[in-house]
Amino acid sequence: MKIKYVLLCCLTCFSLSVLHAQEMTELVNKVKTKIETVTDYTATAVMKVDIEFIKAPTSSVKIYYKKPNKFKLKKEGGISILPKGGLSINLNTVLTINDFVALAAGETKIDNMPVKIVKMLPNDENSDIILSTLYIDEKNLLIRKVVTTTRETGTYELNMTYGAYSQWGLPDKVIFSFNTKDYKLPKGVTLEFDEGKKPSDADKLKNKKGKVEISYSSYIINKGVDDSLFK
Repeated sequence: MKIKYVLLCCLTCFSLSVLHAQEMTELVNKVKTKIETVTDYTATAVMKVDIEFIKAPTSSVKIYYKKPNKFKLKKEGGISILPKGGLSINLNTVLTINDFVALAAGETKIDNMPVKIVKMLPNDENSDIILSTLYIDEKNLLIRKVVTTTRETGTYELNMTYGAYSQWGLPDKVIFSFNTKDYKLPKGVTLEFDEGKKPSDADKLKNKKGKVEISYSSYIINKGVDDSLFK
């Protein structure tokens, strides 16, 4: 009898875990369906970069996106200063992964809004993304926060707030946080350091936080974006 009871408990736990995984997969797919209604956009925004050793004033930027994962940010007066692969690891890139396992990881609140925590693991062992933790506002099908760990560019965190474009799943503000020790630049890009603050090799290895804040003022959605803009 005792063995049968243990087996029954094990089967019940397994069944519940499978059910929860199915529910989380369905939730992620609902969010994906909403976001995938956006085939392209051009956005106007203001970008603030907060990295201790980099001189980066607040800048007006244009942001271009084209499905499935083309993303380009252009700053007035030159190329923007972002980690290699940084803001290209946006919601659209994370959610283009079709073969994944979704696991329930509890519930919490963000800005007083209840969210479900979902661990999303790609089944492709060659995927650059190792793990994404999604904080999903189930009622509005919005992702309020993402923590993504990649093979090449470390762990990044995206925090989103929504307003006028929430029906498209597009945020009014994104705060992008990362560790400066994982900071990598695209080839050919140089940085303008604050005078006297060019980091030594030892400084680069310190576990400091960097932050990029983008506040969107407007989007032009599904009107077409030329491929030449992403070259």
